[in-house]
Amino acid sequence: MSDNHRRYDSLRKGLCQLLAEEPTGERAKERNVMAAMISGIVGSKRTNYGEIASKAPDHTQVESRVKRYSRWVNEAEVGQEVQVMPFATALLANWAGQELVLIMDGSEVGRKCVALMVSVLYRGRALPIAWLVAAGNKGHFPTHCHVHLLSQVATLIPLGAAVLLLGDGEFDSVPLQAYLERQHWRYVCRSAKNTLLSKAGRSSAYRELPLRPGQCWSISDVAYTAQGYGPVLAIGWWRKGYADPIFLVSNLSTLEEACRYYRKRFAIETFFSDQKSRGFHLHQSHIALPHRLARLMLTAALAYLWIIFLGVWSLRTGIYWAIHRSDRRDLSFFQLGFRALDFLLNHALSIPVSFTLLDYVL
Repeated sequence: MSDNHRRYDSLRKGLCQLLAEEPTGERAKERNVMAAMISGIVGSKRTNYGEIASKAPDHTQVESRVKRYSRWVNEAEVGQEVQVMPFATALLANWAGQELVLIMDGSEVGRKCVALMVSVLYRGRALPIAWLVAAGNKGHFPTHCHVHLLSQVATLIPLGAAVLLLGDGEFDSVPLQAYLERQHWRYVCRSAKNTLLSKAGRSSAYRELPLRPGQCWSISDVAYTAQGYGPVLAIGWWRKGYADPIFLVSNLSTLEEACRYYRKRFAIETFFSDQKSRGFHLHQSHIALPHRLARLMLTAALAYLWIIFLGVWSLRTGIYWAIHRSDRRDLSFFQLGFRALDFLLNHALSIPVSFTLLDYVL
């Protein structure tokens, strides 16, 4: 059996096991298409239909496969620009009763589209949970989109999880902060230097407060913007080696805690680079309709989660020592996952499939 066949067959069986069913009819066809697309994305490291088809096993012509994948993606209806990752509830269940850090950010995808993504932080990686796609060049989403997407994610949060949201300067609006407070979620978001802060009858913008390289300051119980929202914690932070300071707004209690969490936000950058230039080249997809692109991203997200799972699995099972140097770890879970898959294929070993990380998450 070829590598393409073995990869696809493992994914198809894994999808059925995870769904606890052996689908028939149209549902079986849909599962087969999803398994083929995930397999093709992993095999080709591309999200263009032709590249996917070249690494997906089938006795039909490549063009027939391309039409099949295109037809499945095109079945997405206008209005389905928001997608929640399948198995998201099972994935997040690993954080029941524990701290759960979410990261929200946006990036360009497809042809003249932008995606707003919510991910969960796991050992320095951002695992996709839900996303919203809109037409347009790189830019900010309106606040109602932020709240709408987070409201979808809120339904997935496991019992007892302590949620904290990290975001850049796009996510510091008063309505979003108010929503997070209603959800009893903590947050740390970047803010603009000209944002107005008020306390004890005195007002000034972040940039007007003294700050030199290597310094930090914080103001607790401050009113935020001209709307006077708060009280919140305002922070000025000029890290050593950086050309400019950053300014943060949070409902945490201390500067140290807020800065410690905000450092973790950059995990989302590794996710987008894995989805794009270092991984599946999602930015080179020719799809321009948001609802269709959102559905294509579903298969790319599942492909990403599977590869991360294999990377973690390689560490927990000891295969890691056969695929990487023993004195230090230079590779991310994403790169380890690809190496683990190659090892399993080359040695004709069984290929595990999971999109929830199961026992490997903590």
